[in-house]
Amino acid sequence: MQKHHKEPIQSPELTLTLIRGLPGSGKSTLASKMGIAHLEADMFFVDEAGVYTFQPQLIQKAHQWCQSQCELLLQQKQSVVVSNTFVKHWEMQVYQAFAKQYNAKLVITTCTGKYQSIHDIPDATLAKMTRQWQP
Repeated sequence: MQKHHKEPIQSPELTLTLIRGLPGSGKSTLASKMGIAHLEADMFFVDEAGVYTFQPQLIQKAHQWCQSQCELLLQQKQSVVVSNTFVKHWEMQVYQAFAKQYNAKLVITTCTGKYQSIHDIPDATLAKMTRQWQP
């Protein structure tokens, strides 16, 4: 009589997905469709009533918040998607380190759609980001 060995149940792979792209490229839309925890620095600027008020002097704080929330989720073994512009490669380094630290699969996706940004980014700011973009 043969013994049947059951395969161990595989837990879903812990994944950290970074979605990068210029404002209006479809990052938030794509992230929201993934069915996992979704973070972005812009969430820092949304109050309890759901009103978005960007405060440029707090952008560094917003990114620190986003990073700490991401780390917290990974510590809890939850897959997470972070959708920020990530114009420069160095802006992803903290998240790449988190993926390594928490043994999460790192997926980096770039959105290139041309939609209306929901955050009323000034044309000059968008032009500067476009010039600085690192593929």
